[in-house]
Amino acid sequence: MLTARSALVLLLAVLSGAIATALSLTAGEVASRSALAGLGAAALAVPFFNRLIEHDQVHDCRHTTEREEGEGRG
Repeated sequence: MLTARSALVLLLAVLSGAIATALSLTAGEVASRSALAGLGAAALAVPFFNRLIEHDQVHDCRHTTEREEGEGRG
């Protein structure tokens, strides 16, 4: 089974490939070239969307107080 993040990345890649194919067909290219353009766009979209959508990580949010920094008053 896929995680929700993986499914979203693959879905966005497939949509990008389909849009590239449709645009290429609309521009007047042959179906085989349009399919290759769509496959190329989908292949490049996977790492792009994988990097764009962050992992679910707990971010450490450390706020130092004035006393911890040594800049306390008094």
